[in-house]
Amino acid sequence: MKKKRVILLCHEELVPLDSIEGLSDEEIADWRTEFDVLTTLRELGHEAEALGVGEDVIAIRNAISEFRPHVCFNLLVEFHGAANYDQHIVSYLELLKAHYTGCNPRGLTLARDKALSKKILAWHGLPAPNFAVFERGRKVRRPAGLDFPLFVKSVNEEASLGISEKSIVRTESQLETQVRLVHENVGTDAIAEDYIEGREFYVGVIGNRRLQTFPIWELNIPNLPEGAPRIATRKLKWDIGYQQSLGVKNTLAEGLTAKQEREIARVAKAVYKALDLSGYARMDLRMRPDGRFYVLEVNTQPGMTPLSLVPEIAAHDGIEFPELVAWMVEDASCPR
Repeated sequence: MKKKRVILLCHEELVPLDSIEGLSDEEIADWRTEFDVLTTLRELGHEAEALGVGEDVIAIRNAISEFRPHVCFNLLVEFHGAANYDQHIVSYLELLKAHYTGCNPRGLTLARDKALSKKILAWHGLPAPNFAVFERGRKVRRPAGLDFPLFVKSVNEEASLGISEKSIVRTESQLETQVRLVHENVGTDAIAEDYIEGREFYVGVIGNRRLQTFPIWELNIPNLPEGAPRIATRKLKWDIGYQQSLGVKNTLAEGLTAKQEREIARVAKAVYKALDLSGYARMDLRMRPDGRFYVLEVNTQPGMTPLSLVPEIAAHDGIEFPELVAWMVEDASCPR
């Protein structure tokens, strides 16, 4: 493998320390991804430096001009505090003719908008829940054909922001309340989609020149209280103590037929292509007891520590974290 100069683009408050010795998991949780990727890049022999990006793209231009990186390893998920600005940073990298890891601007735009992405999937005949968007400042009116129960969330935020057990609504009053909560607390439009009762799966897809899917992973919550919904709430996803109390663990999906596995992998690749993605992504799906499954959304910037979902799934498939990082560097996107 040819050694390269690599700039790690991250948020300025997440520039990692040189060492995590003596620090607890909680103390390093916010910048663990940045630390693991930067450390791994250096262990692979690359000349790697972290660049903290705030609210000025000039820092990126200057760093590229001075360091002349072969690749920008992009870990930026927002800009100016806006999640839907992430695609503009990648567009800027393309304007500078810089090679980068992760998704291209068009794919970021399409996948970020949960309503737009579902329209595209529906046009391609790919399975996605029925839905409606509720804009801020407008009266909450459920359209005909959208039946309860529904699942309410932000139309463009990720990381389960604003999601709780109350996100599942079964009445007009609950729908209005939850939509208003998204509007006021998350600050975005809300989307309400068919609630798919059943198993939750995750599929990692990687590749620019040649697509590969990883084994199907499943959300398991063995200590879930009786009657509680099996969903990845904000608390379940990020509260380590809560995860431990429920015994949360993501494991290889079991009990699927070979045909189901092939079909899920086929759909995952088809979604990747339909949304014009590149780099790597994680597909979130749910399957009803009757075997019908639906694509809920696509994460174009999934966690990237050895214990994150996509690296964990890749490791099960024989691709350890250093190899995965090396793959991303070698497969970096060229400016369009």
